[in-house]
Amino acid sequence: MAPEFTVEDRERVARLAERVRAPLADRGIALAALTHKSWVNEHRGEGAEDNERLEFLGDAVIDLLVSDWLMARFPLAREGELSKLRAAVVDEPGLAAVGRALQLGELLRLGRGEELTGGREKASLIADAMEAVVAAVFLDGGLAAVHRLVDPFLEDAYARAGTGAFDRDWKTQLQEQAQARYRTSPRYRVVAEVGPDHSKTFEIEVELRGEVLGRGTGRSKKDAEQGAARMALEALAALPVEAPPPVAAAVVPDVVSPVPEPVVPPVPEPPPAPARKAATRKRPKSAKPAPRKGTGAKAPRKGKAVPSRKIAVKRVRD
Repeated sequence: MAPEFTVEDRERVARLAERVRAPLADRGIALAALTHKSWVNEHRGEGAEDNERLEFLGDAVIDLLVSDWLMARFPLAREGELSKLRAAVVDEPGLAAVGRALQLGELLRLGRGEELTGGREKASLIADAMEAVVAAVFLDGGLAAVHRLVDPFLEDAYARAGTGAFDRDWKTQLQEQAQARYRTSPRYRVVAEVGPDHSKTFEIEVELRGEVLGRGTGRSKKDAEQGAARMALEALAALPVEAPPPVAAAVVPDVVSPVPEPVVPPVPEPPPAPARKAATRKRPKSAKPAPRKGTGAKAPRKGKAVPSRKIAVKRVRD
C-alpha cells in the first residue's frame, strides 16, 4: 500500500528539495530519506519506509565521490593511505556537521521515544539521515547533483588532505593535549549499544578530569571513540589554556661517601717444599730355621768336625 502524503509531509519534502538544490521528483524516496525506523515502528500498517536502505546507498555514493577526488589528487598514494584519507574526509562527525548545516534535524520523522531523548540533535542519527538524503539526490540527478550538494561542505577537508595536514587519529591528539595541559589521560566509556549484534551502533563518551567533553557514535567502538575525541578536541580549543601542574621534584637522599677501607698488602706465599724421594724398602734377610725341639742333637757349630762313632752290635745266637 502506497503511503498517503499529508500536508506536513509535502512541506517536509519541499523544504528538503530547496536546501539540497535538487528537484527530488520522487517524493516517496525523499520522504523515506527523512524517516527514522522509530517512526515506522509506531505507524505500522501505513506502508511507510525508513531510511536505512537509502543510508546504505548514500554511504557508497559518498565513498565513490571522495575516492574519485583522492585518486586524482594523490596519483602515487597506496591503497591503505587512500583509505585512511577517505575515512578522514567523510567520518560520522563530518557528515553530522553537513546535516546540521542543512538543518535536517527539524525535518526528520521520529518516534516518540527518539523525540523525547533528543534524537533531532544526535550526531549518529543526523549523519545517517545525511547519507540517506545523498542517496535521494543521487537517484534524482546522478553524481553531478551530489557534487553540487556536498562539495561546498568538503572543501575544507579536501584542503587539509591536500596539504597533508589532515590527521584522523583524534585519540592520539587528545591524549597529547591532555598530557600537555593537565598531566592526565582521557577516559572513554560506552554509554549505549543500539541494534542487533550483527549491526550495532555504539555511543561512547570521553571525560577529562571528571568532566565529559565529547560523545561519539559509530558502527564500531573505535569509530565512536574517534568521534568522541574529535568533539573533545573542539571543546578543549574553546577553553583557556591553563598552566600545567608542576611536576613534583624527586627527593634525593643525602649520600654519605663511604670511608675507604685500609689496603692490606698481600702476604707472600711460602716457596713450595722440595719433592721428597720415595723411600726404598729393604728386603729383610731370610731368617735361619730354628732347631726343632725334642731332638737331642744340637746343631753343629761352624768350623768343628764331629767325629763319627762306631757302635758295636753283638750278634746273639739262638
